[in-house]
Amino acid sequence: MVKRKTAMKIRKAHRYLGIFLGIQFLMWTISGIYFSWTDIDEIHGDHFRNQNKQVAGFNDLLAPERAGFSEKIHSMELKEISGEPYFWVNNKVLVHGRTGETKESITAEEALAVAEKEMKPGLEVISVEKITHTGDHHEYRGKPLPAWVISYKGDENIRSYVSVSNGQFETLRYRDWRWFDFLWMTHTMDYQTRDDFNTTVLRAFSLLGLITVLSGFVLWFISSPTVRKFKLKR
Repeated sequence: MVKRKTAMKIRKAHRYLGIFLGIQFLMWTISGIYFSWTDIDEIHGDHFRNQNKQVAGFNDLLAPERAGFSEKIHSMELKEISGEPYFWVNNKVLVHGRTGETKESITAEEALAVAEKEMKPGLEVISVEKITHTGDHHEYRGKPLPAWVISYKGDENIRSYVSVSNGQFETLRYRDWRWFDFLWMTHTMDYQTRDDFNTTVLRAFSLLGLITVLSGFVLWFISSPTVRKFKLKR
């Protein structure tokens, strides 16, 4: 049998590890429950998107070699911006599909037109602003900048983001997504960028959690009357 002094040390270590890890275990459990009970499409805000969006068609477009772009063309994408056709060439410049004129950036009014086509009808816009930088915890982190931010009226605190460079509708964010993002941060324990699932802190807490569970099994084994009776019979 394990000596009483050794058993006390194991019990003490188990108790303090439990206190130290308890809050994080609680956050893992709460966030896990939240993830398992939520629809990821709803978290993405798909129910705020226009499900009947019409794809625009254009006639009389310039041929690529006549679009007034001097560099060799490696990629080209046709975009609709406020009812007008534009070529997004080489992922760096907008060229009007009929006139060949280049466009440095889109205006707030054009961004509103892009967002209006992408978002569900009936949403009321309350503000439009341009952002040029974001922090590691910003809801638009890691996406193209600068961007237009369109905010909408309502308890859901909806915001849509449109790239200033090419008029691309990048994403939308709202209340439930922000809760998901916060809980994801506590689940992965990436308190710097929120997106790294291989942090040193997470690995350390996982190992400590394993030690805590194993110490609990050891305590059960050395203190269980059933185990003691079995040993005495042998």
